[in-house]
Amino acid sequence: MNKAYEDTGSPSDAFIRDLLLHTRRIAIVGASTEPWRPSFSIAGYLKRNGYDIVPINPFEIGNTLHGESFHGSLRDLPEAVDLVNVFRRSDALEGVVDEAIEAGAPAVWGQIGVMDIEAARKARSAGLAMIMNRCISVDHSRLGIADLRRQESG
Repeated sequence: MNKAYEDTGSPSDAFIRDLLLHTRRIAIVGASTEPWRPSFSIAGYLKRNGYDIVPINPFEIGNTLHGESFHGSLRDLPEAVDLVNVFRRSDALEGVVDEAIEAGAPAVWGQIGVMDIEAARKARSAGLAMIMNRCISVDHSRLGIADLRRQESG
């Protein structure tokens, strides 16, 4: 792995394409029922594009997001996820990585503005893929993942 990827969390398009093509279940950590929050619209985008979404926010227990019930933490999930998408402040990323490691999630994706080099190193040393400071819906659209997924399933 090159140093630039290790430090910035910016993998190649090929890596991102492969990750998004093989991901089915995405935990949305920091999800919100507030329509103006990016987590709300991006969770909806992911669900419309065929992903199972699992909203995570301890302050939203009892609520639903795009028809899916909230969970308090990754530790509360009844089944594994393929990707943890993070909508929290950067200083919370290390704790999310710790939970992702415990939960056996293979990848963590920090949205735009979510970066912590030490959290990324911890994730990678535990064998997790780590992407930071990127928007999952932008990369999904830019790389034509919806079309590729349809081709794979058709």
